[in-house]
Amino acid sequence: MRLLVFFDLPTETNEDKRHYRQFRRCLIKNGFMMLQESVYCRMLITPTAERAAMETVRRNKPPAGVVQMLSVTEKQFSKMEYLIGEYHSELIDSDERLVIL
Repeated sequence: MRLLVFFDLPTETNEDKRHYRQFRRCLIKNGFMMLQESVYCRMLITPTAERAAMETVRRNKPPAGVVQMLSVTEKQFSKMEYLIGEYHSELIDSDERLVIL
């Protein structure tokens, strides 16, 4: 199963930023990987591991902001659809203006 953690934390003051960094570091240290900004995921084998991971997130939640957790099965997680926009690059990838001396 997978545990998804979604969070929206304030970053207005230096203290808020410090709490944000500490929470993010805690997630990474405990095996979570970033799916996208403010969405982290961790694979868990047993319900006991799930409860322990959820408790770790609860204990390290910053004083302000919203943190949400969602547990999904591996089959549900594999049905996630990735929609990616068109890729734009500022790099010129052609030899159109190549000058050979």
